[in-house]
Amino acid sequence: MNKLVNVEVSEHRIATITLNRPEAANAFSLQMLYDFHEILHDIKFNKEVSVVILTAAGASVFCAGADLKERATMDEQQVRRTVALIRSNVNDVENLPQPVICALNGSAFGGGLELALACDIRIAQTNALLGLTETSLAIIPGAGGTQRLPRLIGAGKAKELIYTARRINALEAERIGLVEYMVPIERLLDKAQKLALEMVGNGPLAMQQAKYAINNGLEVDLHTGLALEQKAYEVLIPTKDRIEGLTAFREKRKPNYKGE
Repeated sequence: MNKLVNVEVSEHRIATITLNRPEAANAFSLQMLYDFHEILHDIKFNKEVSVVILTAAGASVFCAGADLKERATMDEQQVRRTVALIRSNVNDVENLPQPVICALNGSAFGGGLELALACDIRIAQTNALLGLTETSLAIIPGAGGTQRLPRLIGAGKAKELIYTARRINALEAERIGLVEYMVPIERLLDKAQKLALEMVGNGPLAMQQAKYAINNGLEVDLHTGLALEQKAYEVLIPTKDRIEGLTAFREKRKPNYKGE
């Protein structure tokens, strides 16, 4: 039996997580959510992982969100539990200490787009369609979409997309800043890997503290944000990696960072 979520860690300290339910548009079944949670927990504490790439199997759909066929068999309590589990997984992705690159191999709707929004950088394949389509089902985004989308693209445009349940193409998504890059499907993983390789040569602890400072600083006033940045910087001062960076610079060689 194939796993519903796969993970592979390369020699370059890059973990690639793949949603593996293409026959069901990579929609979130309960078992898939449990598998995903376990993988995210392992990666969070894996010092051998510096960067994460999140993608999915197939060449047309990244994730269609909740499995509505499974959802139709649930009572209200089960629905609440499942939505909470989706929300928890999406939050876990955002809270990974490592940078996370989302390689959208296809369309992402509802919870699928909310998952992408929780990543640090998004790359979409050319034919992808994206949308928070929940209002068409008489519900609202329940895994952070009403909060992360306006922070990313602005309140007015986010409201328009959520109220209309509109699906936009990758070109429009790139134009409004919903994704950072749009590339043909055959170049998608290469682009994600190239970007990840640019990151892994840098100090892993430094990237983690930069992510912490940026993500938390966005939610506060500038004065508080600058204080957060100072604290994040101070965490790095006693690290071996900082000394290695200075030594490598002086010796004109490539640094060998170990996340220590």
